[in-house]
Amino acid sequence: MGEPPRLARQLLLGGLAAAYVAAFASLYLQIPGLYGKDGILPARKMLRVSGKGFWEQLRDSPTLLWFGPRLGLDTEQGMELLCLLGVLTSFGALVLEPLRDSLIFLLLRMLYLSLYQVGQVFLYFQWDSLLLETGFLAVLVAPLHLLKWRSTAWRPHDSITFWLMRWLLFRLMFASGVVKLTSRCPTWWGLTALTYHYETQCIPTPAAWFAHQLPVWLQKFSVVVTYVIEIAVPLLFFSPIRRLRLFAFYCQVLLQLLIIITGNYNFFNLLTIVLCFSLLDDEHVGLWLWRGKRKPASAWPPSLLSVLSTLLELTVYGLFIYWSIQDFGLHFNWEKQLIESKTAFTYHDFIQWLKTVTLPVVGLGLLSLAWEILSAMYRCACVRGFPWKLWATLQWAVFAAAAAGMFAVSLVPFTYIEYESNGKLWPSIHQMFGAVERYQLVNSYGLFRRMTGVGGRPEVVVEGSYDKEKWTEIEFMYKPGNVSAGPPVVAPHQPRLDWQMWFAALGDHTHSPWFTSFVYRLLQGKKEGEGATHAQPLGTGALTLRSAPHPAHPVNSQGVLGRGHYSALSTELVTSGGCGLGLRGTGRAVCVRSLGLGLRGELWVRIDMSRAVFHTTPSLPLCLKLASALSPLLLSCPTSPVPCSAARACLCSGSPGPRPAQTWEATLLWRAARGLPV
Repeated sequence: MGEPPRLARQLLLGGLAAAYVAAFASLYLQIPGLYGKDGILPARKMLRVSGKGFWEQLRDSPTLLWFGPRLGLDTEQGMELLCLLGVLTSFGALVLEPLRDSLIFLLLRMLYLSLYQVGQVFLYFQWDSLLLETGFLAVLVAPLHLLKWRSTAWRPHDSITFWLMRWLLFRLMFASGVVKLTSRCPTWWGLTALTYHYETQCIPTPAAWFAHQLPVWLQKFSVVVTYVIEIAVPLLFFSPIRRLRLFAFYCQVLLQLLIIITGNYNFFNLLTIVLCFSLLDDEHVGLWLWRGKRKPASAWPPSLLSVLSTLLELTVYGLFIYWSIQDFGLHFNWEKQLIESKTAFTYHDFIQWLKTVTLPVVGLGLLSLAWEILSAMYRCACVRGFPWKLWATLQWAVFAAAAAGMFAVSLVPFTYIEYESNGKLWPSIHQMFGAVERYQLVNSYGLFRRMTGVGGRPEVVVEGSYDKEKWTEIEFMYKPGNVSAGPPVVAPHQPRLDWQMWFAALGDHTHSPWFTSFVYRLLQGKKEGEGATHAQPLGTGALTLRSAPHPAHPVNSQGVLGRGHYSALSTELVTSGGCGLGLRGTGRAVCVRSLGLGLRGELWVRIDMSRAVFHTTPSLPLCLKLASALSPLLLSCPTSPVPCSAARACLCSGSPGPRPAQTWEATLLWRAARGLPV
């Protein structure tokens, strides 16, 4: 029963501080455009004074921004102050080891939770929840330096709280693997998800194009490896064999590094790697830092325990290979010189397996936690001196109870992956979870549940115009738009508006009500709404755009839907639909009236209506889905079934007027937008 890992703990806390720096700095740059008084979703509306008392409001919505008016600060200024404090504090913890203190991480957690409470949809990402949960665990893991004149290097109970980080990593990875199959997504079940992923992710990196060109058999094999790393390998997190834990560590880090190379996922992958440090011990970290102690040569013959450990390790590797071959039909095709794979089990088989293993996995975690608690109790008994032994035992009791409580509460969101197991939890555990849910102590996870963009990457492109004749695309700084510009490298910064624009192109307009507010700010000509210059890139808050159609605000704006694909010959992102944008393909346009928000002029929404969609009957439902889901502004239409501007309804090639077929197509779209039968 060795000492708790000190170097691994410092490495984890330093990495968490770096994630906090990225999160606070990224959000600070976007506050005016997202949450300012003229922003998309003004944060002040989340702090409206009700009939409740001050402390009651603070309890119901725990945010330090309630103190802003007492300090003479409005909500926007309060958010900026909290972000600046977060950046300075987390940067100090990153560069100065003494500042990696429990009180410092408590402050950082309070600051980010305060911002999260008013962040609305732009802060409802899984990595924000992951940062909040990791931040709370760091309060328990970090030592308490600041209130002590002298601090010991480690405490007997440190291994208990450090284990909670490992349990969080397990829940994150295991759930992320399971939901890919429980979602019944045909691409995940067909092992073809990665053939779409690289071109359809929110903000791809330049390397994503190269990954997209890999042969299909390798893409499918990569999906199999992903399943193994996310579902099977996490079980090794609790292995008593050190080499198996190190194997699990390097598997997880490899996966996260590949995601970092091919996609801009802000601080999420950095934070996941930080959690992976919970799998390490000081001996291994010491080798990285050139502090490792040279072990004496082992005696020969090796001990029985060493032989059994090696045999068990080899058995685990063999089982992984065997199950992978059996479950995914892996075999090498010598004629084609490639590895063939297919899913060899059914959805029913997987659900039955999940029902079988969920509660045993919980039991495995409970046994692992119990071992850490007993090991810590043994170390307390070894402390010399009765007063110090008593003090260590009291600390052990407090932190063991806290760890047991956190483990119990986390079972509620973890078992969301299998609802029968969730229903078998004790009612008191559900009550505990309900009591702390508002504080974001524990959360459910499950990334990349369904693969989006099958058949092409959907994109909403915003354009501005003064005469409804000449339309100029309003480009975002990071979101794919200009086909002549290569994908950027953005991480660890997260452009939250660009991310939400990606979600807006995937779902129904009712899922993105903020988009109407966004267009409203653009038409108002607010600095926060345009956030652009007409000559060179300039970042102004969240709405960072590359170009504007005019020094003043546009009188009209429109949204264009296109579907994008990676070119097989270049690194540019091209589209198969859209008009007037320099994109490949054909399109139509539909005019709708103002939204009744006091907008100036008419509001145009253009939607991709390429021949492949409208001229092929089997694709018609897809077209109607796109017309309704990707046009959040189609709230009212002209009384005539034909758009009010015939010139905009015709092909963008400049035809003098709509032909009969085109009129039918435009009418069809109009009726679909109104919810009428077609």
